[in-house]
Amino acid sequence: MAHSIHGTLIHSLAPSTLQILPSTLLIISPSGSILSIHPSTPPSSIPFLLAPHNLTPETCPTLTLSPTQFLTPGFIDTHTHAPQHAQRGLGRGLPLLTWLDTLTFPNEAKCKDLVHASSLYTSCVRAGLKQGITTACYYASLHKDASVVLAETCLREGQRALIGKCNMDRHAPDWYTESSDVKESVRSTEEFLGEVLALDQGVGAGVGKGLVTPVITPRFAISCTDGLLSELGKLVKRYPTLPVQTHFNESPEEVEFTAKLFPAYNSETEMYESFGLLNERSILAHTIYLKNGEMDRLKELGCGVAHCPVSNTCMDRFMVAPVSEYLKRGVKVGLGTDCGGGFTNSMLEVMRQAYLVSVAGKTFLGGTGAAGDGERTALSTEEGFYMATLGGARVAGLDGKVGNFEAGKELDACLVDVSVDGVMADVDEGEDTRSVFEKFIMTGDDRNITGVWVKGRRVKG
Repeated sequence: MAHSIHGTLIHSLAPSTLQILPSTLLIISPSGSILSIHPSTPPSSIPFLLAPHNLTPETCPTLTLSPTQFLTPGFIDTHTHAPQHAQRGLGRGLPLLTWLDTLTFPNEAKCKDLVHASSLYTSCVRAGLKQGITTACYYASLHKDASVVLAETCLREGQRALIGKCNMDRHAPDWYTESSDVKESVRSTEEFLGEVLALDQGVGAGVGKGLVTPVITPRFAISCTDGLLSELGKLVKRYPTLPVQTHFNESPEEVEFTAKLFPAYNSETEMYESFGLLNERSILAHTIYLKNGEMDRLKELGCGVAHCPVSNTCMDRFMVAPVSEYLKRGVKVGLGTDCGGGFTNSMLEVMRQAYLVSVAGKTFLGGTGAAGDGERTALSTEEGFYMATLGGARVAGLDGKVGNFEAGKELDACLVDVSVDGVMADVDEGEDTRSVFEKFIMTGDDRNITGVWVKGRRVKG
């Protein structure tokens, strides 16, 4: 049924523009879209504002927020690995490729067992929703059936998701590599795309809710032969509305290995573009070590960057992406937990780490680098929150649906209560809302997120 929420709303309009709307009424349709927004609305005016929508207080109940509560858009995780959910916290200090071979691939291989995959994915999705992650861009395993199970899980639990079955036909253990027959890999991928599209549209069991989107997912260039990348590029053309995701310029060893495998190209940008894998729907995880001209080309192509500050500092080196420069140049950029390279599934923690990593970049890498990074600056609270919400929505291609509160968008939201007992800094009586918001971002946790909505449906609280 229709419902409404009355209280303080906080959302982003741009990377450095945070809007705080006190005493605001949100009217939400039965299908979960925002019918209208009414700032500075006294409670006595609510019945009059419902009337133009043919609603009454009886047919459209109102949730009234207390002075210690406010509503934010749901968080958007632009890069994470569902099969790695249980390995979070392991493998600190290992080089990326060693970490994959010794820890990650064995864990992902377990997902061939659909019972294991279902249990693991249920835990993963529920944990994300608990943390206020209303949308997640998932890498599944290379198994088609298990990847469909992840889509089914997201639909059942009510999380919006972009889901990719990994393509990888080389440079992984024999027991975790796709067939050397490229056509088999592409056939399995196309079956996956079709099955998830059918699920989302409610074909068959009728459970579609417009929440899950399949993603074409070459794991990274190292794991894909030229032939496979070429065929995936053809898939991108055949499915012009679907996103593409891959790991991109993640670590020095990955960049070096990729250059050896693809010597004809001057950069990863040039290589991926040649295979037809870069466009306005591409989600590039990490994007740390760019060469001259790559940043400008990514901007021209409309590619999005998934910044993963936690995992980037947990391998055998401290890696700092030029995020402030991305924002300055208008490159789309969101945040990713990158579980299990990242140890946390909390977007609040990722926002904090993004700030700390940006300070480190400013301190130790300031000035213009070889890739024309520009002058690095520390991220503001506004910028971190933007990347976790509206910026992430832009990266995922969902900013027309979610990311902030606008009439016509769908309600993906978190209810924050700063009075909940926990670790959050105390709030003084009469403290201004902007300060309270910053305390939540920097010291709060999932206990302060007492409600979560996805497409208007309450999935927590």
